[in-house]
Amino acid sequence: MDNPEFSLPQGAPPRPLPTAAPSSAYPSQGAIAPGGENPFGERSRAGGRLADVRKRIGSALAAAAALIAKFFAAIKGAVLLLPKAKVLTTAGTALVSVVLYSLVFGWWFAVGFVVLLFVHEMGHVIQLRREGIRAGAPVFIPFLGAVVGMKQMPDDALAEARVGLAGPILGSLGAAACLALALATGSTELRALAYVGFLLNLINLVPLTPFDGGRAMAAMAPAMWFVGLGVTVALLLVTHITFLWIFVLLGGYDTYRRWKLRGTRSLAQAAYYRVSPRARMLVGTVYIALVALLAAGMIDSEVVHYAGHTFNVR
Repeated sequence: MDNPEFSLPQGAPPRPLPTAAPSSAYPSQGAIAPGGENPFGERSRAGGRLADVRKRIGSALAAAAALIAKFFAAIKGAVLLLPKAKVLTTAGTALVSVVLYSLVFGWWFAVGFVVLLFVHEMGHVIQLRREGIRAGAPVFIPFLGAVVGMKQMPDDALAEARVGLAGPILGSLGAAACLALALATGSTELRALAYVGFLLNLINLVPLTPFDGGRAMAAMAPAMWFVGLGVTVALLLVTHITFLWIFVLLGGYDTYRRWKLRGTRSLAQAAYYRVSPRARMLVGTVYIALVALLAAGMIDSEVVHYAGHTFNVR
């Protein structure tokens, strides 16, 4: 190919300059890609494939990193929401209980009754924390009451008795507050609520676990568990209230289990149930005083009728 930069000899007829070939067929020097790619495209295709592979690997790594970051963010969020989950559990079960109780007693009474249950359970929570025992959030069980889970058993029977009696003590104060307001305002609704509050805490003093009275008996007189079981069975036979079967079965099993453990006479069992006579007398005094005061409170707050129901002891 002639170079167009040189002129032809003079006298010779001019010859036409050669026409440049299309760049797609014969690429010029300036068309070669940086990096020394083959002008015929072979190295260009290989380099393109390598770039695509690198791009895909980079995208995959970025996606994996984003997924891992989201995973750890979700874990962190769950940990931060853990305390809130307890609150939501208490609030959710309380709301369900209010709705179901309202079908029987109406909204106003249902809300007040759930508040009294909460006050009772908070007595347990406060005392558990004073004993250094981790406690779960109160959980409401419609038509059965509410429960607070213990992460571990107390150190001894006396501590168990304190935890058990703390619920009825604070719950009785809540019912007494309702009665005081009822006397001040003449409210029949508050009077009925006080009556049910006293009754609720009195029932909890039945000397049988899982009732609070059964926990008090652990320090006072464990043999009273059998008396409490007999009383619960008698109530079941007389009243034919079906849900009492739950307490008969739970109380019977727990009494059997704990009495069997006591029969082993191990050092751990002996240490757990070792209570001084003075402490035993104190637990008994508080227990009997609570029974008497709650019974008197029921008599003072009796209401003949409220919302189609009778609230009296006669």
